Amino acid sequence: MEHITEIDRCHISLPVRDKFAHKGSFGKVLLICGSEKYTGAAFFSAQAAVNTGSGLVFLSVPKKIRPTLAAKLNEPILTDRKAPDFKPDATLLGCGIGLSRKSLNLVKRELSSNANPLILDADAITLCAKDRLSLKNSARTLILTPHEGEFSRLVPEFDSSRREEFAANFARENRCVLVLKGHRTITAAPDGRLFANTTGNPGMAKGGSGDVLAGIITSLVGQGIPPTEASYTGVWLHGAAGDAASEMYGEYSMTPTDMLCTLKSVIGQVCCK
Repeated sequence: MEHITEIDRCHISLPVRDKFAHKGSFGKVLLICGSEKYTGAAFFSAQAAVNTGSGLVFLSVPKKIRPTLAAKLNEPILTDRKAPDFKPDATLLGCGIGLSRKSLNLVKRELSSNANPLILDADAITLCAKDRLSLKNSARTLILTPHEGEFSRLVPEFDSSRREEFAANFARENRCVLVLKGHRTITAAPDGRLFANTTGNPGMAKGGSGDVLAGIITSLVGQGIPPTEASYTGVWLHGAAGDAASEMYGEYSMTPTDMLCTLKSVIGQVCCK
């Protein structure tokens, strides 16, 4: 087994922002998220991308829930489910999209595209496993962010006692970055490198927390941070935001909404390089 790097505060930094920059300088990201049943997933991922520093966040949701999201979100630009007429710097697919045929078609469309990096989360991962879609044949740079249940759908023989080994093998074989969520979340790079996270707490085990993480990672990738570094940095920031929320409200009462707020203060404390 390869050496595992433990990611702590000393590994985390964000680029210094050019004083002459504009919103186009900090990434244009597309988030294909949400459904009638899961409006919160779209909200959490989009607001997390905004709070992590994306210049432009486009949120693609079904027409029926657009008024709901428009009432809750100010910064993201709401769009429909059609293929975008622009090239995003990163695309997130999966948070709360459901398991319908339409959602499956979205996954197939994005995997077959030759656009910029694609982050697959939640339902998109389940659909890949259910329909046995090939990840290694995609021309895109892929980042997958499953929890162990979702990962076991992709790899039925998964053994949680050997999670680092399985994560490393999967990332190598599919030429992707794998973020295997859980206690000490593992980020596995396609070149075999492994990174274990050191932030986070049990209070983060609530619906919506994973959507926040997906939005953070998408934002960092869209800003030009390399996929592996963006992934372990996003995981650390997400856990640190959870720790800050726990300190304020306790593990029982903290929520993903609280983490959106503490995320801003955590990012503000990270030294720039």
